[in-house]
Amino acid sequence: MYKPLKIFVIGCGSIGERHIKNLKSLSTGNILTQDINSGQLSLVKEKYNIETYEDIEDGFDQKPDAVLVCTPPTMHIPIAMKAVDHNAHVFIEKPISHNLEKVDELISKAESKKLNVLVGYNLRFHSGIQLMKKMIDEGVIGNVLSAKAEFGQYLPDWRPGQDYRMGYSANKELGGGIILDASHEIDYLQWLIGNIKKVACFAGKISNLDVNVEDTAEILLKFENNAIGGIHLDFTQRNYSRNCKLIGEKGTITWDYSDKIVKLYLASEKKWKSFPVTADANHMYVQEMKHFLECINGKTKPLIDASIAKNVLEIALTIKESSKKNAAISI
Repeated sequence: MYKPLKIFVIGCGSIGERHIKNLKSLSTGNILTQDINSGQLSLVKEKYNIETYEDIEDGFDQKPDAVLVCTPPTMHIPIAMKAVDHNAHVFIEKPISHNLEKVDELISKAESKKLNVLVGYNLRFHSGIQLMKKMIDEGVIGNVLSAKAEFGQYLPDWRPGQDYRMGYSANKELGGGIILDASHEIDYLQWLIGNIKKVACFAGKISNLDVNVEDTAEILLKFENNAIGGIHLDFTQRNYSRNCKLIGEKGTITWDYSDKIVKLYLASEKKWKSFPVTADANHMYVQEMKHFLECINGKTKPLIDASIAKNVLEIALTIKESSKKNAAISI
């Protein structure tokens, strides 16, 4: 299905291992991986029968066609720049970085070499959000007037078996915090509704979790089309919660990740309709990797390129600034 490629996965923690597994299932060619954790390297080598390297330079010496950057955000841009210097296409896990330093340089250099740089906002590949997008684009509920998105889950439950205090999510110096870590909601709301032009936020460390970043954020959004929105983010609530509600002139659309359902209410019919969506959580990650491979093979254009991801990062950083200044800020 795809031209055989040599793909170098840098960082083989939970998300890196997921991508390795999915790439193997897609029969993409030769997969290499690197991680500073020798124990994790041994695990993936034995589990997936792939080439592993403790030194990142040894991996780049193999001349990979593409590189997946699955490290903490503070390392995303340096590694992505190295990949582009080696003429490799790049997939970066979200967010594209923890700040804007050298992001434009990466974009410019990749464009000059005609290399793809995609960023892992995998929720765009979730069948529930894709169905909402289709309904919005077809004008099913008319113009969107307001929106509400939520994500929350207790941080120690994110990666069972790992000490949450050691992960990047809990550490400011690694680019952690719920606003950057859960920037999916910023991305998909812009995809559904349009550009965000103004934000306001209350955020902070409210729980007793051993972290040095914000664990909760309540965000207000103003879109260019004058729609108003809100995002609630936390890694404190003990249940998993991810959902979205879009209110339009003609009706309402709701999506719930855990219930695996999209619901549509139309004023003209005075009733709700339910649409079950794909239940397998890994499906969106497989679709994401398929999309990356299609971009490399010239079959399609990136859905979430580095410029889009840079815009999401700019908004996330402005949201953090709003919380610090206790003021609404225009983008």
